[in-house]
Amino acid sequence: MAAELTGMHPQTLRIYERKGLLDPSRTSGGSRRFSERDLERLRHIQELTSTGLNLEGVRRVLQLESELARLRAELVEVRAQALEAVAATHRQYRRDLVPLRQSPVPYRRSAGAGQ
Repeated sequence: MAAELTGMHPQTLRIYERKGLLDPSRTSGGSRRFSERDLERLRHIQELTSTGLNLEGVRRVLQLESELARLRAELVEVRAQALEAVAATHRQYRRDLVPLRQSPVPYRRSAGAGQ
């Protein structure tokens, strides 16, 4: 069924699986079960091979795309942590600052200062 949906030969799907480009789930009887995500991946592999990449090149591109997605997710998390750290610092500054009018000791310049 997956071969029909993607326009690929069933043997091609087996080769992709053997090369580690695809890992469909299996039924208890051992039949392959392709998810929608698997079908999207097959279409993506097909696009890459149609541009002239061999299977090792496809494997490397998929690996790099996966790493890029992981790094993007990590970046989003780190940015959120940084924004929270900045907000926490600003909250702390607001607590530490005392308005001049509330200062317990007024500032008076001594007679000899600044001369």
